[in-house]
Amino acid sequence: MKKIILASASPRRRELLSQIGLEFEIVISHKEESYESTRPEEIVKELALMKAENVASELREKGGLEDTVVIGADTIVALDQQILGKPKDEEDAYQMLTSLQGRSHQVFTGAAILDFDQTGNCQVSSHAVETRVYVHEMDRQEILSYIKSKEPMDKAGAYGIQGKFAAYIDKIEGDYYNVVGLPVSYIYQQLKKTGITQSPKGAADK
Repeated sequence: MKKIILASASPRRRELLSQIGLEFEIVISHKEESYESTRPEEIVKELALMKAENVASELREKGGLEDTVVIGADTIVALDQQILGKPKDEEDAYQMLTSLQGRSHQVFTGAAILDFDQTGNCQVSSHAVETRVYVHEMDRQEILSYIKSKEPMDKAGAYGIQGKFAAYIDKIEGDYYNVVGLPVSYIYQQLKKTGITQSPKGAADK
């Protein structure tokens, strides 16, 4: 069975992979990341691949990557093709949340999978998943109260769909887990194609 490495410090991505029963290790790259793409869906693919490649490079230096799969991911929120990253401060969070009121926006997550065989050769798959999110209009006090919770401060677009902000989500079109931070169904189906034999824990008990 191949070893799975998640190249991400995100607790939400860790929880999602654990939720479907996969066994994996976390290795975080501390190399600086940049991108050259201009379209949101291409940016997340580029950054996800860069994260996976950075971790793979570090693991290779420590002794090899045989029979190992490295997963990289990156999520961005886009409104009218403008990227909303993680807020720099509470004022930035307020501006982002205000801009989302009463309308829809897009969430893109790029997923990159590096599949190393027994000889260390690598097969690469890279994909971007898009979900459209519709936000109900919030009044000023609701926005300030949400910011006071500190929940927006480490999240792209200044909100977490799985937290308190769920009260303001009218609907979504697409993969919910993609908005949380990882399109787990896509990841799992790709792992099956690579020959990974892990199955979600507990499946045989149902």
